[in-house]
Amino acid sequence: MDIKTFEEFYALMNKTRDIRREIVSLFLKNGNIQHQAIAFLIEALDSLQAIAQKNNRYVLALSQDKTIPVDLSYEITELEKDIFFLTHSETEFYSYLEGLDEDFSRQVNEVEAKLKDISFKNFITDRDGTISNYCGRYNSSIQAAYNAIFLSRFARKCVDNAVIMTSAPLENIGMLDVVVNPENTFIYAASKGREYFNKKGEFGRFPIPEEKQSKLNILNTKLRNLIQQPEYRIFSFIGSGLQLKFGQTTVAYQDISNSIPQKESKNFFEVIKSTVKDVDPEGNLFRIEDTGKDMEIILTIEDDDSGGQLKDFDKGDGIRFLDKDIGLKIENGPILICGDTKSDIPMISAAMKKTKDTWSIFVTTDSRLKGKVTQTCPNSLFVSTPDILVAILNNLGKN
Repeated sequence: MDIKTFEEFYALMNKTRDIRREIVSLFLKNGNIQHQAIAFLIEALDSLQAIAQKNNRYVLALSQDKTIPVDLSYEITELEKDIFFLTHSETEFYSYLEGLDEDFSRQVNEVEAKLKDISFKNFITDRDGTISNYCGRYNSSIQAAYNAIFLSRFARKCVDNAVIMTSAPLENIGMLDVVVNPENTFIYAASKGREYFNKKGEFGRFPIPEEKQSKLNILNTKLRNLIQQPEYRIFSFIGSGLQLKFGQTTVAYQDISNSIPQKESKNFFEVIKSTVKDVDPEGNLFRIEDTGKDMEIILTIEDDDSGGQLKDFDKGDGIRFLDKDIGLKIENGPILICGDTKSDIPMISAAMKKTKDTWSIFVTTDSRLKGKVTQTCPNSLFVSTPDILVAILNNLGKN
């Protein structure tokens, strides 16, 4: 497979998604591994590594006269891990992971020892940076097979409800397009919990007033038209791209590799701000959150804790909605919450209001974030990488 364009690259990654889904399903059913499937993953890895490079960066074509340097470390390393996992024993795979992080075994053993005797009722976790390593583009952040197998063991054996909550959308290049977990295993909560897909295959959505939805539709149309213009088309291929979520829209103006020149990135940032202001000149309908790479444009809701003042919808609101709409019964505890940034702390706060039997594991080495998490939830533990967290969950699921 000769990969030269973004379109060819995404087509290949989507094929690895389909193959990984087959691998995970068969592996969890009877431990079988299809050698043809492994051969395809090896071929896909070879194809990625054969992409042309410039200044030690892979290069993909956006058009006939424009190429973009891209970081493919996630796509390549996750394929390498999958191939090793599928061709070696699990003990050897753990040794492989320890070779990538010398502190792997110590952290896994310490956290597992503290959680092994707890029978959690609910498990709610962020995705990117928490149970999945970060990727330069959401479109190609296909879940690895080993990752799905480890998480599914825990979800099936250790909890009543396993929820993956993300700020990304559910569909149309959303979470359902990049996960490879087996069916009927997880509840997928997207757009910070405004929308979900449960284990029965049913969709649910947080109610949005018609006026606000109408304004968001207008904004989304403007942004779609904007990003199709030749000078801005590149922004649909980097990072989060343009994600039209339920009650929220995300626009990338940079990626984790800083692929876009600073002047070009800053100009696009200002164009987006101006477009939002055109639709909402008073600033009553939308809140803009700058993540440093993306602009999160979020419909406001009334804050019950402050007398109905307007606020942006956060993951704590998402948990409260899921608890009510699905019937998680969080108050029965214990519950395990996992995250990796300050935007995940509202999940802990919402759970703590329901039950003091709340535990958290955060993937971070940031001492300030650790302090905020511990202040919110005394039963807090910390690991340094998503692979360490996923290995802990796998061990709990095997015991």
